[in-house]
Amino acid sequence: MTDNNSDTLSKPSSFKQRNKSNIVKLKFWTAMWVLTMALTNFGPWLLWDYNLTFSALAVILNLALGVKMVLANINHLKGLDEMQQRIQLNAMGITLGLSLIVGLAYSNLDVLNLISYHAEISHLVIFMGLTYLIATFIGQSKYQ
Repeated sequence: MTDNNSDTLSKPSSFKQRNKSNIVKLKFWTAMWVLTMALTNFGPWLLWDYNLTFSALAVILNLALGVKMVLANINHLKGLDEMQQRIQLNAMGITLGLSLIVGLAYSNLDVLNLISYHAEISHLVIFMGLTYLIATFIGQSKYQ
């Protein structure tokens, strides 16, 4: 009976440690991807005078670290409990759906010259981030 109690008590600690480790890894790979995104965008005119080889290498590095970030995100999601997984899945689904609808409508506004500026991908990325954040907060509050 003592063994069962010690196993039960060690599981939450193990879960918390694993979750914390997954979050640290996700933060690291996300930061590395963001840094290579900055390098890819600013490096050509700040560091290597538009050298195509360096630019291509920066894009390849960015893609590789992006894949690593996605794998870290998958690992993080697998380590969450069922409720947190559901919240994240719902937030991701809402983000994907709204980004597709809003992104294509936004592009159409640009193509049809109904807006006075060009539709930029950065606007969609900001929309996606805000949508994901809001959907996650709503999901968290729904289950509390």
